[in-house]
Amino acid sequence: DVQLQASGGGFVQAGGSLRLSCAASGFTFEDYTIGWFRQAPGKEREGVSSTRSSDGTTVYADSVKGRFTISSDNAKSTVYLQMNNLKPEDTAVYYCAASTRLLIRQRMLSTTRYDYWGPGTQVTVSS
Repeated sequence: DVQLQASGGGFVQAGGSLRLSCAASGFTFEDYTIGWFRQAPGKEREGVSSTRSSDGTTVYADSVKGRFTISSDNAKSTVYLQMNNLKPEDTAVYYCAASTRLLIRQRMLSTTRYDYWGPGTQVTVSS
């Protein structure tokens, strides 16, 4: 069975940093696209960042460019999201998701392209 487990969320003051981890199992890691998404209260789920570990392709939402970095450790089947200079508007539940396809860049932040979702991890940024 495909399983995704996100961890690393927490409470941080504005300007602080957190690193999220997404541990994956049940599939060949390099064959999938792995993405990070978030959902704030009252808002739709949105794409934050995504990666194809097979070739290192990464994409970021404009709102996080320059502050967040996605990376993957194929040996550990884990994707990380390093979040720096956090802002109150980054407060949300963060989810990792896997697509069974190697998505093209234009689709990598689309929630509808992902097949498996893990439980979220809460990130709260205070002002």
